[in-house]
Amino acid sequence: MKKVAALTLLAALNLGGAAGESIFQDGFDEGQLLTWSNFMASCAIPPGAGLEDVSNPTTVVGSGTLSSCTSNAFVNAVAQGGIITFDCGPNPVTITLAETAKVFNNTGPEIVIDGGGLVTLSGESRRRILYMNTCDPNQVWTTDHCQNQDHPRLTVQNLRFINADSTSETVYDGGGAIWVRGGRFKVVNSSFHNNVCAPVGPDVGGAGIRVFSQYNGLPVYVVDSTFGGAPGLDNTCSNGGGISSIGVSWTIINSVFSHNNAIGEGGNPPATGTPGGGSGGAIYNDGNTMTLSVCGSRIEHNEVNAYGSAIFFVTNNHTGDIVIDRSVITNNIGGSWYPTYPQISGHSDTPIDVRTSIIR
Repeated sequence: MKKVAALTLLAALNLGGAAGESIFQDGFDEGQLLTWSNFMASCAIPPGAGLEDVSNPTTVVGSGTLSSCTSNAFVNAVAQGGIITFDCGPNPVTITLAETAKVFNNTGPEIVIDGGGLVTLSGESRRRILYMNTCDPNQVWTTDHCQNQDHPRLTVQNLRFINADSTSETVYDGGGAIWVRGGRFKVVNSSFHNNVCAPVGPDVGGAGIRVFSQYNGLPVYVVDSTFGGAPGLDNTCSNGGGISSIGVSWTIINSVFSHNNAIGEGGNPPATGTPGGGSGGAIYNDGNTMTLSVCGSRIEHNEVNAYGSAIFFVTNNHTGDIVIDRSVITNNIGGSWYPTYPQISGHSDTPIDVRTSIIR
């Protein structure tokens, strides 16, 4: 089949562009992906990455009314582990947390929190919402290799996370809404809005999510989810306005990262006279031996002060790779050090495989 000219597709997608502008890094077959809706959210979800079955919950938060869905009920449910659902009545509900919900590592091993598309969890602009750490003795050590164990396996799905703030955290910093170390972690059909973490620092990050030490280097799945999404809904941190990690691989499918901000200054290591940070408007990946896969997703209108207005991906041992498939990365603002593609900062020897995508 013949390839369609870039301008034809640009018109169909209403993205603008001038004749001769190098917008598409790969061609499109005629008749393929000719509308924005078909172009986005078009990637298959692999086994294990989708919604978990919650038909037999361990705990149901609430007893059918809005008032029964309290912070205490939710925090206690998370502490007990297992499958958690909600019965707060037929209307949307916001549960404002009076304390951070913390996973205990000897519960589960499967821990699923499912909001049914009606539940919003709020940090009240005072606290983180959810915390899991297999290496925190306060949450119970369950193996002698806490940094690489296969449990708990935490899934959050059909939820909104708003107004979280982890700036007061000093030991386990970053991770405005969610902080995870160890086991496995997955996000499905969820959104993150107006979350914040520390505003400066060379390596702190993840206003939405910060992750460490996933079992055997397996990826964190982010599926059908939104970080920011519109002006006024932005997530903000020193680095990684949306997500941040050290030595963790990510597979991001059919998701949106927009209007997130990395507001630190000076990069990592910090430039002389600066506090450090300001990299990865949407995504911040640092560490060793990791991969990033982005499929069917849109990354746009994120902003940085230092590097990687869309993506910051630096492996200290120069391993790992990035795959961008059927995705749009555009109109991200600021930063420098773009050796291969605009808006993506990383070592020049990091392979970046772009398939049928827009990067401009």
